[in-house]
Amino acid sequence: MSYFDEVAPNAKKIAIYGKGGIGKSTTCQNTAAALAYYFKKKVMIHGCDPKADTTRMILHGKPQETIMDVMREYGEDAVTLDRVRKVGFCGILCVESGGPEPGVGCAGRGVITAVQKMIELGGYLDDLDFLFFDVLGDVVCGGFAMPLRDGLAKEIYIVASGEMMAIYAANNICRGILKYAEQSGVRLGGIICNSRKVDREQELIEEFCDRLGTKMIHFVPRDNIVQIAEFNKMTVVEYDPECNQAQEYKKLAKKIMENDELVIPKPLTMDELEKLCAKYGITG
Repeated sequence: MSYFDEVAPNAKKIAIYGKGGIGKSTTCQNTAAALAYYFKKKVMIHGCDPKADTTRMILHGKPQETIMDVMREYGEDAVTLDRVRKVGFCGILCVESGGPEPGVGCAGRGVITAVQKMIELGGYLDDLDFLFFDVLGDVVCGGFAMPLRDGLAKEIYIVASGEMMAIYAANNICRGILKYAEQSGVRLGGIICNSRKVDREQELIEEFCDRLGTKMIHFVPRDNIVQIAEFNKMTVVEYDPECNQAQEYKKLAKKIMENDELVIPKPLTMDELEKLCAKYGITG
């Protein structure tokens, strides 16, 4: 039983992980938008990346004051829900942890502080259906491992592609899930392949998932409409809800909504990982 079990008690609490630049924030925002738009779910996103860009398409590109920025500039008492929690597309609630000034302090500690502040303010509503945490990169420090370690998120989805470093990061995140699975109850929901059009990409990810003991929850094809929508400061789901790419995010959202196959992964050794990548002609 985790202290965080009382946070949004009726919600699926999900953390999205993956290496930097793999498309976590795009995937998170479009999935959240699909859940809210197509399935009428009540959704909240808590961005845990110090860049504070997890919610910008939901909020149409508007800069959002982060919890850490407000604390640093105005003091802890200045942090109010009206100030740091905004409402975006389809009623999606948005908050950003933020981080320290560049080169000063640990961004991971900001995640812990921000989550604790949101709990103190009652910022996670009891009637949420989904609560997403978009977490920076790899599991390399305590702050970014918080959703795993403390049971804040019960389901982890890893965004990957058929590239060596993306798979390496995914495997390393699985090590983190394995480490904390017993104490926090956290489980892996699956791998989301955000395609980079690598040769035999889907086949590689499916075999990688099989080796981990999980599944590829969805293969998201690459489509330039994602960039066009972002240029217009929207998710694809809002920009063109009938387009093929929006329908892919709808499928992904439905799979996550219905997914009950949550597992403790079996990470590969480095030797096994390199041999798997070599089998598909990927060397770096």
